[in-house]
Amino acid sequence: MVLQTLMFDLDGTLLPLNQDVFLKGYFKALIPHIAHLVEPDKIAGQILQATEEMVANEDPQLTNMEAFQRSFVRLTGIPIDSIWPVFDRFYEEAFAELQHLTSPSDIAREICRTAVEKGYKLVLATNPIFPESAIRHRMRWAGIDGIPFALVTSMEHMHYCKPSPKYFLEILDLVDSQPFESIMIGNDAQEDGVAGKLGMQTFLVKDFLIDRGLGHVDFSHEGTLADVLTFVQDLPRAT
Repeated sequence: MVLQTLMFDLDGTLLPLNQDVFLKGYFKALIPHIAHLVEPDKIAGQILQATEEMVANEDPQLTNMEAFQRSFVRLTGIPIDSIWPVFDRFYEEAFAELQHLTSPSDIAREICRTAVEKGYKLVLATNPIFPESAIRHRMRWAGIDGIPFALVTSMEHMHYCKPSPKYFLEILDLVDSQPFESIMIGNDAQEDGVAGKLGMQTFLVKDFLIDRGLGHVDFSHEGTLADVLTFVQDLPRAT
């Protein structure tokens, strides 16, 4: 099987970070910006619940953003037109201040640069639960903002989330690739490992491993982010 497409997770993979620490910092930064419109003591839970409902949604007619907004309005009673511009401003401006909660590595850019030079098609397969503006910030932190990804998945245009296999099928369709010629590289045993059920290769990155212990998942490869670089360096040129 000859690889043609390399899919990379972002948080905890190309952008080293502790998910729990980052999430706490995210809400600490966000809530003051929206406190005048919401119930501050409830909003974190409401956002998390709306996110869970977005992840569970599999209506192909709804983008992830539309699914989130529908749940958010139902849970909070707040018209989306009154609060979404505030979210947009937060992601465009204040979100950048969260960089200190991450630990960027030069390895990430070297992995992507090497893969591009060898002719591989790259996908930033970050779970599309954030708007593109927030993802672009995190790409800059990781030093990969100049990489020519064939696709960066975000909540605006994707219709499914990890760990649904439909998320990976949608990516494959968008970038015109087949499972047998693709690999998913990520740090989440469940969310990234599900790609293997479609016939894709998988690489579990263990630096910031997330494993909920929900059954055994076999990975094609395992190792550190440095091992991913070695793996990519050893790949033949794409055909």
